[in-house]
Amino acid sequence: MSLQQLTEKIEKAPELDFGSIFNDSIELFKKVWVPGFVTILLTLLLMLPFYIVMYLPLITMGIMDPEMLEHGGPAVSMGTMIFTYGMMLVFLVAVCYISLALQAAFYRICKYKDLGIEGKEDYFYFFKKQYFKRTLVLGLMTSLIAMLATMLCMLPVFYVIVPLSFMPMFLALKPELEWKDNLKASFALGNKKWLITFGLIMVSGILAQFVGMLACGIGVLFTAAFGKLPVYFIYKKVIGIEEEETSEIDEIGKLEL
Repeated sequence: MSLQQLTEKIEKAPELDFGSIFNDSIELFKKVWVPGFVTILLTLLLMLPFYIVMYLPLITMGIMDPEMLEHGGPAVSMGTMIFTYGMMLVFLVAVCYISLALQAAFYRICKYKDLGIEGKEDYFYFFKKQYFKRTLVLGLMTSLIAMLATMLCMLPVFYVIVPLSFMPMFLALKPELEWKDNLKASFALGNKKWLITFGLIMVSGILAQFVGMLACGIGVLFTAAFGKLPVYFIYKKVIGIEEEETSEIDEIGKLEL
């Protein structure tokens, strides 16, 4: 499906019912809470090496010479600063890439569970070579958009959180889209259904956190995925999800940027 066709569907999108989508999300959560937990766990585990790479040199320098970081000369301070900011940038892009790839894989699993299709729960589907460049660029764009929104006094963050939430959905179910088209489609759908999407994200996210905290805090790992499900059903009701697309996704060849 081309960007033009997607845009036409978005423009003709029907009115959505908050309660219906919320109830559908609860029903699907019963089927995907385990994949959701695995996705959260994999995200944390894959991010761990980047935390180590970023902080280990600073910790090592602090142990070897505790006074160096506090009283070091301008050259040391500048070098440390450049290294730290450079690693923070790499870390941010890596985190966005990992998060986007795993979220897209989770939504792909949601589609299988929702439609009752037997299929492998491939959490690393979008780490494959043919998806690497596209996912990396989308992850980088997510980083830049989030950074710019944060720099503008935080208020724009509440706006961009909605269209950015649709990016892994389009990656999961329309992986043939160029990254620019993915971005345009995500913002088109986000703008069209911003209010209901934002409301559902907030309500489901708060509920997931509350229920998770009741289970001694660690339960959040099991309930966090619930906050992502309303986006799936908004996409489904506006764009549509057809069973035959499943085999089409698996047969897509090597993608180019």
